[in-house]
Amino acid sequence: MRLVIFGDTHVPSRASEIPEWVLDAVREADHVVHTGDFDSQEAYETVTDAAPSLTAVAGNMDPRNLDVSVVEPFEREGVRFVVTHGTGPVESYRERVLDVGREEDADVVVAGHTHEVVDEVVDGIRLLNPGSATGAAPATRTTLYEVEVVDGDLDVTLRAE
Repeated sequence: MRLVIFGDTHVPSRASEIPEWVLDAVREADHVVHTGDFDSQEAYETVTDAAPSLTAVAGNMDPRNLDVSVVEPFEREGVRFVVTHGTGPVESYRERVLDVGREEDADVVVAGHTHEVVDEVVDGIRLLNPGSATGAAPATRTTLYEVEVVDGDLDVTLRAE
């Protein structure tokens, strides 16, 4: 099972479009995760049209009419994921998103919001933040995660361009 995890695309407020290399990765994935802040209905539709299967959440910059929730759990290959944007102050970000993981009994919490790449394990929960797939400020580069999930194990690779 190959996942592509990305988010904080911010089209059109901070970027004009989602880079083609990101959309190529999305098209080639088995399942796609977007951490929120599409920023427009058009960006949301671009992702939903490209993704073979999608789990997405609402970010603080998303229009209210998007068909996404604030927290979305899913399971693949014996790994329980939960996705949340992580909206709120940066100072309490880490604990806030880990609390969502604890509430959902997740193995992996996927979150965005800060545009900072994170891959760490805290109290047995893996926290992944893919940064920004468009390099939207305050990010300084475009990033996403490619994740291979096999029999409960993860192999996480950061792609940056």
